[in-house]
Amino acid sequence: MTNQYLEEAKRELINGHAKKRHPFRYFVLATSQDGIPKQRTVVLRKSFLDLSLLFYTDSRTQKINDIKQNAALSALFYHPKKLLQIRVEGKAEIITDQAQIDTYWHTIQASSKKDYTTKLAPSTPINAPENINYTEDQHHFCAVKLIPATIEYLQLSRPNHIRVLFSKQDEGWSGQFLVP
Repeated sequence: MTNQYLEEAKRELINGHAKKRHPFRYFVLATSQDGIPKQRTVVLRKSFLDLSLLFYTDSRTQKINDIKQNAALSALFYHPKKLLQIRVEGKAEIITDQAQIDTYWHTIQASSKKDYTTKLAPSTPINAPENINYTEDQHHFCAVKLIPATIEYLQLSRPNHIRVLFSKQDEGWSGQFLVP
């Protein structure tokens, strides 16, 4: 009976990367730094059939340092028109296969590639925004895959909200309704 909600979550996550204006395109990613939650908005680049999610970042960011210390992640998606929230929790996998990294790198628009070529690492203090310098022959592009362990579906509706927790099992997903 819960399967229809998992299927809806899958569709929305796929649309999040496939449709540029879909609300799931940008999501809140939470990591932990020394036991303190750290959140930021990232772009959903791809969702896979196993419900793994992919995002890109600069390899020098704090989120990469956080992941290296503790791979546990939480991702939060919200669709305001549908009043639908999807929360994904799992482990991060930093992509290290150079062929795969090159494939992802070549999908980025030329104008966006500069985001991964700053001479200074992200979060480095500068005097003014125009003081950013870029490298021409080196990038710090990094792809990260979020491998889900749980997916929580919350549909706000009347007369009853619907909340379902899906847990990854060996052969698929198991769903359990929860009190909203």
